[in-house]
Amino acid sequence: MTKTNAMRMLDAAKIAYEILEYEVDENDLSGMHIAEQVGYPPEMMFKTLVARGDKTGPLVCCIPVDREIDLKKAAQLTGNKRIEMIHVKDLLGLTGYIRGGVSPIGMKKKFPTWIDESALQFERITVSSGTRGAQLLLDRASLLQFVQAKTADLTGKT
Repeated sequence: MTKTNAMRMLDAAKIAYEILEYEVDENDLSGMHIAEQVGYPPEMMFKTLVARGDKTGPLVCCIPVDREIDLKKAAQLTGNKRIEMIHVKDLLGLTGYIRGGVSPIGMKKKFPTWIDESALQFERITVSSGTRGAQLLLDRASLLQFVQAKTADLTGKT
């Protein structure tokens, strides 16, 4: 597997990770599909969502793959009146990543990052490696520190 920008950044920071490879199904890019393939519970696998706040601009939210983001709650937590998801066509230009391969690590710019507080119940969690077909399994505390993420309830479920 070719190293992604996220992997190179973790290597440079000496943060250990495992690569969990899976078969990409263009008809099903869901995290649930990926969880089934790699054999990890969906609640410890986090998808990366990129949104734009009316006050803060772009921001990153990582939530479990089996949940949906609560946009009102996320807006309030991030100091915005409202936030909306970035359009798929704008993802690559803004983040350097494509849909199904967005990682909170190694975006083109550093954006405020929030990770759902449910991550705190796990020692290790997965996030995208920055490409479709691979997840990174890494220490949750190291990830939070590396991307300077805040934790909060982003889904309305705990």
